[in-house]
Formats: sequence, C-alpha cells, structure tokens
Amino acid sequence: MPNYTEISTIEILKLIEDENVKIIDARPIDAYNGWKLENEIRGGHIKNAKALPAKWTNYMDWVEIISSKSIKPTHQIVVYGYNINEIEKVANAFKRNGFDNISIYRNFIEEWVADEKLPMEKLANYKNLVYPQWIKEVLDGKVQPEQSGGKTVIVHAHYRNRTAYLTGHIPTAIDMDTLALEAPETWNRRAPEELKKALEEHGITSDTTVILYGKYMHPDNADEFPGSAAGDIGAIRCAFIMMYAGVKDVRVLNGGFQSWEDDGFEVSTIDEPKNHVQNFGVSIPQKPELAVDIPEAKEILKSDKSELVCVRSWPEFIGEVSGYNYIEKKGRIPGAIFGNCGSDAYHMENYRNLDNTTREFHEIEANWKEVGLTSDKHLAFYCGTGWRGSEAFFNAWLMGYPKVSVFDGGWFEWSNDPDNPYETGIPNKV
Repeated sequence: MPNYTEISTIEILKLIEDENVKIIDARPIDAYNGWKLENEIRGGHIKNAKALPAKWTNYMDWVEIISSKSIKPTHQIVVYGYNINEIEKVANAFKRNGFDNISIYRNFIEEWVADEKLPMEKLANYKNLVYPQWIKEVLDGKVQPEQSGGKTVIVHAHYRNRTAYLTGHIPTAIDMDTLALEAPETWNRRAPEELKKALEEHGITSDTTVILYGKYMHPDNADEFPGSAAGDIGAIRCAFIMMYAGVKDVRVLNGGFQSWEDDGFEVSTIDEPKNHVQNFGVSIPQKPELAVDIPEAKEILKSDKSELVCVRSWPEFIGEVSGYNYIEKKGRIPGAIFGNCGSDAYHMENYRNLDNTTREFHEIEANWKEVGLTSDKHLAFYCGTGWRGSEAFFNAWLMGYPKVSVFDGGWFEWSNDPDNPYETGIPNKV
C-alpha cells in the first residue's frame, strides 16, 4: 500500500483556489450534495472539490470518468472523505493510473466541517434528491419528511411497462404509468381535471410527500419502450408534472432503483394497491409558471432575459435525425440554445454519472455557462416530447435557479405546425 503525504487543514485552505490542484471528495455523491450521512455538523463539500465516490473505482470506465472531469496526471491530487478506507481507495485508483502527486486529507469532519469559517458548498435543494438509506428510514418510521403531513407515497414510475415494477420494486411502492400524467396524443401534461383524477387515484394529495424513482431495463425496442430504456427519466418527468400540479414535497431517488439494489436493501414483488383519496386538496395547477407552451416559448425567444434551451443530442439539434420514429420533421427551433443531453433521444449521460446518479451540479452549471445559460435568466428547457427537458429543468431547480420551466410541447408540438420556423445545419453560434 503506497504511503501518501498527509495534508493539513491550513494547507488545503491555501489550495482550494489553485487551478493546478484537484481536491477530490471520496464520499458518496449524496454526501457531496449536502446530506449529512455521518451526522456531521455541516453538510456539503469543500469549496471547489470534485466528486469521485470510492464506489466508482470499481467501474471499468473510471479513467473515462476522471477524464470527463478534466482531471489530469499533471494536477496535484488531494483526496478526502469520511474515513481512511474510502480515501485510500480513491488515492490508490489515481496511483494505478499514472498520477504521482497525491496527498490525503484526514481531518474533514474533525476540523473542516467543525469550523464555520471554512468554505463549503452544497446543492441548494439537495433534500429533494434522496438516497436509499433515507428511504429505508422513512419505511422504518425513523424519519418523517418535514412536509408530509404524516403521509408518504413511494412511486415506481414507468412507461407502459408494469413488468419492470412487478419483477422488483422498493417495498410499499405503488406503480405509476407516465401516461397517467401525460397524454400520448401530444406528450404534454394532461389537463388539470385529468391530473386531479390521476393523482387522487394514486393516493396523492397536495400535502403528500411523494418519492419517485425509475428502473433501467433493456427492452428490445427502445422506440416502443423509451421509458424503460431511460430509467429514472420517467420518474423525473412525473416529478415535474406533480410539482406543476401542486404537490408540495416531491422527491426523486438519486440513481433510481439501481441505487436501492446497490445498497443491498430488500426488494418486493407485491403488487401494492393504490389507496385512493377523495380530494387532491387544491386547484390544479398551483405552479403554472413551471410549464411553458408555444405562445410563451415564442415570447421567450424574443427576450434578452430568457432562453429556450434545447436538451437534445447534436444530431437532433442540427437536423440529421428527428430522434423519434413518430416525429417526421428534423431540425431545431431558431434561437434555441443547445443544452446537449448526450448521445441520442434516449440518453442523458451529460446530466448523469456512470451509476445514473445526477451529475456533479458544478459540472452541469459550467456547461450551461459556456453557452450563456445563467441563473438570472428565465430558462425554459425542451427536448422532443418533454422527458429530457424535465430532467434538465429538475437539475436547475435543484440548484436553486429561481425561474426555470419546461417547454412542454417541445420539438414534437413545434414541428407539427407548418407555420412555425425551423432550422437545420450547424448554427453560427451554439
């Protein structure tokens, strides 16, 4: 086992602004985001630290992960964590891959967290991105969400694929087809009266804490079962619509069902009944500003205080493909900013880590700033039909961006109107 130089709190404080130094947080991503997994005084991470959980060192693609974070062998590496085991696990992975200048910091809890003057950062709304142990404690009655009013509903979201639910789900979770909340004719959110009926049928009121998650499966035809192929993205789509409707406390399991399985918790195959409620409790929508339709999208394009953000792949954006077998027209909305989801219409790898947890929020924000997306603007995210746009929206909302929306109709609705302009090819400015 290599012997690593130990760095002091005073030394690390001097290095946090040094561009030649990469401070590495070896703890679980949920601790990095802000959860106090060890009951520490303060949650979050050392300012400017990068998230590289010890869990990820088991992946074959670890080298690609550090490359995507712009971490190079020329950088000085400082690793910290909850305990020496996870610290050394990450330090050893760097050592095996040609990094020589590696130090470790042992006093994160005892000194850094304990001193309010030492800078830390966290995801603004981290509590809405939950982790498996928290859900387990909710199930065991050890934790009660602050706004639940005593009632919590866990929802396994899927698109036309109850098999994913019946073959294994979190205990007590009910299933919800995304079609309960969005209409296949337009792929937009359903009308208020339809949403009210669907939520009541699933036992959800405005005061219910709803915990959503998805499950990644491998269907033979991704076009036929996009919700299965995309996993958690269907859950986040439902989360957006519930927030729009007026559910006050909507949470998403970071990493979805896979994170529950990875932590070794019990899996159920019981087809849980849905306990209908009589009244959602408030009029729908309570947050209409979260959804943008075509008239508002056109106004956003005219304003210098807002941006329409295209969360699609590059081939879709430049019009090489439409992205969907049911969308004929190819191209983009003129004036839209490229928000690059990833490789194709069914993947969000530029917003996710390798284990499908949400990507380090500083990295997402850095990518947005490169194309001029900042928190002082109204950002309306769209994709083909609303799923990827919903995930980008949820990331921005988690970051605490004050004015974010989903352009619900997306390219599907925009391209269906022959009077709406569109472009193809590489734009002069991306």
